[in-house]
Amino acid sequence: MRRDKKTTQYTFFLAALVLVTVFSCSRAQPEIAFGFIQLVLYQGETGPREQFSFFIIPEDEDGIENLEELYLYHDREQLRWHIKNDEWITYAQDEKTWIGTRSISVREGRLPRGVYRAVLVNKGGEKGERNFTYDGEVRYPFPEITVVDGIYTINSEWPVNRLVCYDRAGNYSNTVELSSLSGSVSQLNLSSSVITAALWAEDTANFCSAYTNAVSIR
Repeated sequence: MRRDKKTTQYTFFLAALVLVTVFSCSRAQPEIAFGFIQLVLYQGETGPREQFSFFIIPEDEDGIENLEELYLYHDREQLRWHIKNDEWITYAQDEKTWIGTRSISVREGRLPRGVYRAVLVNKGGEKGERNFTYDGEVRYPFPEITVVDGIYTINSEWPVNRLVCYDRAGNYSNTVELSSLSGSVSQLNLSSSVITAALWAEDTANFCSAYTNAVSIR
């Protein structure tokens, strides 16, 4: 069967168009527009343990659904953390979408300070990189919270202190910023569904926070 010249040219045009489209999508490099690293101390059995919260604002021509992997490296210490798109946390703030994790940690000791390198990878295999530096230090002792006979007492030198409240099933309810380090639980006007609360203490100037175990407040 013979093809006329116009049919052959049209076929080549479509093939070329498909190749250009695929090449364009696969070569669209993602970018890390902004990000932060925050140190969080969690209450452990033998003392506070360190974890980083690491979040970025990603940009990709094909949308956030085209992003596949996020890596965080500390090259000097030869450390690497790998966060897949079905594992990272996504939230929106001020019309910007953030992705990341609250689970950057090491098995023993404290997390290294200094320069970290973030690498964002999309489904086409293209990569975008950006460096972040964390040099913050913990300036205050780990805080404590106790509740006895309806009276809460907080031992904290941290600049900002909040109660993170949970219901009977352990689901998050709300957060209450505290104006006093002691007082009656009833004066906090908590929902009747709130059964336990943890203390979230924060030093925003050093991107550092501390989070205690939850205690019963009823």
